[in-house]
Amino acid sequence: MASSKSESSSYFVFMNYDPQYERLRADRTKKGAFELDLYLSRKHDELLASTLETGSYKKTLSLVIVDGFAVEITEDQANVLRSAKGVRVVEKNEEVA
Repeated sequence: MASSKSESSSYFVFMNYDPQYERLRADRTKKGAFELDLYLSRKHDELLASTLETGSYKKTLSLVIVDGFAVEITEDQANVLRSAKGVRVVEKNEEVA
């Protein structure tokens, strides 16, 4: 079944190099891990809030190891995110059967 442009799917969004992310990731303490989680969650939430209409997406997780996140959005929204400042790659999560 072909998906429509208005049907939500899961996408992975990976961010460009961020020196603050690298600095926080290098801190292997418990406090450092907490600060990194907080920083990335806020950064990803702010990108979505400034790029997409409130309530039109659902972020499902932030990926600490690669500075990225998973979000349920439409194909049109994925195209908008692809041109957002700081975004390196937006890829649809394709399930392998």
